[in-house]
Amino acid sequence: MNHLFSVIIVLFFSINLFAQIPTNILVQIVKAEDERRWDATLENLLKDKNPKIRERAALAAGRIGNEKALSLLSMVIMEEKSIEVSRMVVFAFGEIESAGASEAVLSWMDNENSPLMAKLLEAAGKIAATNPKHEKTVWLGKAIVDALEKEVLKKMPDRETVLAGLTAVLRARPEGSEPIAAKFLNAKDARIRADALNTLARLRSKIVNEKGRELLAKDKDAVVRANAARILGVGEAKEALDMLLDAATKDADSRVRVSAIRALGSLKEASVAEKLIPNSVNLTDKNELLEIATTLGRLLANSNNEKAIKFLERFRDLDRFESAETEIAYALISPKGYMKAVPNSRNTDKNFWRQLSATSQGFAQFAKLEDKGKSLSATEPPELILSGFLKGALNAEGNLYKAIPDLLTAYSSFKPQDLGELLLRSLNLKDPIVRATVAGIMADQPASKENVEALKKAFTQAILTDKRDNDAQLAILDALFKLDQKEAVGSLLIALNAPDYLVRKKAFQLLRTEGLEKDFPGLPTSLANAIAKKKDQVLPYAPAFGTKLGQILNTNADYLRAVSRKNGTVKAVFTTSKGKFTIDFTPEDAPLTVDNFIKLAKSNYFNGVSVHRVVPNFVMQDGDPRGDGNGGPGWSNRCELNLLPYGRGAVGMALSGKDTGGSQWFVTHAPQPHLDGGYTVFGNVNETEMKIVDTIVRGDKILTVKIVEVTQKIWGKKIKT
Repeated sequence: MNHLFSVIIVLFFSINLFAQIPTNILVQIVKAEDERRWDATLENLLKDKNPKIRERAALAAGRIGNEKALSLLSMVIMEEKSIEVSRMVVFAFGEIESAGASEAVLSWMDNENSPLMAKLLEAAGKIAATNPKHEKTVWLGKAIVDALEKEVLKKMPDRETVLAGLTAVLRARPEGSEPIAAKFLNAKDARIRADALNTLARLRSKIVNEKGRELLAKDKDAVVRANAARILGVGEAKEALDMLLDAATKDADSRVRVSAIRALGSLKEASVAEKLIPNSVNLTDKNELLEIATTLGRLLANSNNEKAIKFLERFRDLDRFESAETEIAYALISPKGYMKAVPNSRNTDKNFWRQLSATSQGFAQFAKLEDKGKSLSATEPPELILSGFLKGALNAEGNLYKAIPDLLTAYSSFKPQDLGELLLRSLNLKDPIVRATVAGIMADQPASKENVEALKKAFTQAILTDKRDNDAQLAILDALFKLDQKEAVGSLLIALNAPDYLVRKKAFQLLRTEGLEKDFPGLPTSLANAIAKKKDQVLPYAPAFGTKLGQILNTNADYLRAVSRKNGTVKAVFTTSKGKFTIDFTPEDAPLTVDNFIKLAKSNYFNGVSVHRVVPNFVMQDGDPRGDGNGGPGWSNRCELNLLPYGRGAVGMALSGKDTGGSQWFVTHAPQPHLDGGYTVFGNVNETEMKIVDTIVRGDKILTVKIVEVTQKIWGKKIKT
């Protein structure tokens, strides 16, 4: 198929898929989002006669997050006849997160029968959470509680409104929120009961222990039982000890078992500890075993419990000493025993860094002891042993540099005399993640001239050398500003000209700190000049910089391809060491995120990558070629926040801040409403194949990823959409 015919086919399908929005308009909107650009283009589209165009433009306003859009959004909703458009305008209010939208949100919440109530509650929660000290925050919180009170009184409460209100409560934490959330524990809808428990657990509530016991014992829904176990742990319900132990060892659902194990750790009742220890250790159960190890460490500190030690020793050996949870637990339970059991031989050279990283986190526990662990060993104290590990990693070749961040963090917790000198040397190391860690540690050291000057020099160097990662640049700016705001200004002004939008964004944020202009009268002019040069926007890719970080990488052809896909027409089939599962993508909701994932998958980017993070009953996360949670493709994507919820099996982009997504993705084990509207949802895994995802543990591998695009017929021929 030649290029021209390909374009014709794409145009044909895009017209069919988005019949109410012309393709060229969709491209304009997605491009504006990609540039984080709010201007006349989107303003005019927000006034368009076509309600679908207005709805899509409102979503763009929320994604871009520019407060300048608020006045027009407020005008639009006053005259809008389309419920869909109005819902999206309110969603945009919440995404912009400005207190300037408070009046509009509160005025619309006065109508208790408003079909927009769910989205209004969501927006109110986000605005209140972001602006806790604003005068309107109390009113937003009161409005959230009042709306939920009215739902309680209804014979048939609105499900969407209740769920949104419960999430708004956990974000805004208004006065009176615990009693109102507790009233939904009797709801007929299992999801409402589960979310009410989730909200109460996050509020650290202790008022529903009795109801929690009832739900743990009798509820048929596994998520409800799991969240009931959480609330009993938070509520320190020792009267539920036997019930939690029973759930931790016998419940049929792993999510319930995991939550019960964690809850037992919170109760701090050592008598149950040995009953948690399994008779055999099998790494197929690694997720639960790690939770058991963590709980044993909390319950049996300094006990030298033989049964626990034998369990940990078996587990560590099978796991090749690579999990921090087992090392921390062993160090807590038997400090002297752990010192004798420190592994002294490497596993495979490729993974030895994991062992060093885990061991360092075990050693860090000794820094909390009064004598810093000096009495634990007849030979060398923990601090010196750590120093030896660190020197070895600093001088080694291969992958050992990946252990340096954890080694440095652990060593610094002992406050050694040579820490300052070591940090200054490490600030010149090649790996940006190491330098980011160093900057974070230096931020907590005295604000000496030597440290400040070293950070300034390191930032200038990082701008020149860091072409794939911006972690060091961002961490150094934060450290500099924390140590000495005035001395940081020079580096921040340099950062305003960085090729990376995220670095410039950080500089704008810090330079706008109240009172800074008193010492630098020319600062407002410098900021205005930077804005005039569009430094507050994402700029087109410039090959001369030698980096793809924080620049517009997509072309019109990329935008056209991305917006032309329809939900249900493309999926990714994963072959893992535990079996196969499929992600069904939602490109209409997150076109560029899906397009980026497809490009990476087709380049075999994900093949052979180990799963680096699993938090049972929360997420399974992958997509990091480094394997330590810090890796990415060398560029970042903007967030494409949308209305899709984080239910079980939702697929989202992992972030370290807004617009920092690259290649790391996650799948949720259970509903996670607190993630809604904060992380891009771009696909889902069905319930049948979630059973495969549930079995995946840290260290399992994604063997291959195959992209499958649905074939449709057009003019009698099969064409891939």
